[in-house]
Amino acid sequence: MAYERFDAPPAPRPGRLAEYWKLVRGDRPIGALLLLWPTWWALWLAAGGLPPWWTLLVFTAGVWLTRSAGCVINDYADRWLDPQVERTRERPLAAGRVSGREALWVFAVLMVVAFGLVLTMNRLTIGLSVVAAFLAASYPYLKRYTYLPQVYLGLAFGFGIPMAFAALQGTVPALGWLLYAANILWATAYDTWYAMVDREDDLRAGSKSTAILFGDLDLVIQGLLYALVFVALALVGRQAALGWPYWLGLGVAVALVAYEFWLCRHRERGPCFRAFLHNNWVGAAVFAGIAVSLALKA
Repeated sequence: MAYERFDAPPAPRPGRLAEYWKLVRGDRPIGALLLLWPTWWALWLAAGGLPPWWTLLVFTAGVWLTRSAGCVINDYADRWLDPQVERTRERPLAAGRVSGREALWVFAVLMVVAFGLVLTMNRLTIGLSVVAAFLAASYPYLKRYTYLPQVYLGLAFGFGIPMAFAALQGTVPALGWLLYAANILWATAYDTWYAMVDREDDLRAGSKSTAILFGDLDLVIQGLLYALVFVALALVGRQAALGWPYWLGLGVAVALVAYEFWLCRHRERGPCFRAFLHNNWVGAAVFAGIAVSLALKA
């Protein structure tokens, strides 16, 4: 196996910066939004309303930085797979426009900046950030060894939830872990829509995913996953004593997910990808319910 040298990269040229922007998915913000909504759920619940501005800034910037770093390390880990997949073969690493060494440097810079922001928080938050960094860096390698990388995605990129409670309350209460569990289920579900887009390519390349594991039962298991998401979110609303705006927001989210199932009823690539993107509105509906409910309680 060839190993990448970790020498200092050459100074980036203007065209290079455009490739780096694509490498971190700056042109595709959907992933950051899907991580941002649960983090904001947690911040608002932990603060009992609008969180302190610096904490909000640190976690919002941290979401973008860690998601970008996650995309880079994912592409580095998948540089053997992405050229074989129709949707990913033109990514900068897969197409050879960015080298593996450059990608590792971009990843390192993003993680250092993110960790610098976390250092302004308390010790518990800093300690949890180390766990979060390990989960984010190891996630891309799971698809080689297990059919459950989507579950690990939820574990890795939902870790902002316990960190948010730690930052604002100095501890992670049962409510925080319940919200984290809800997000793991949600991430598994929406990333399964994503995996359904690539299922045939992944089968040919020898990659693994929940879409392959679920097989012909994919829509049934997706229904079960989303049902568990909303059960967990209902328990969150009950435990946090949220009012009617939250339940209205949750009802809107249920209707949005029902539309996703209608989109994916034939399991076609395009509709499955649109269903994945559509989860942005699910997260937004839940956040709106939390924010308005807490604002009315204040």
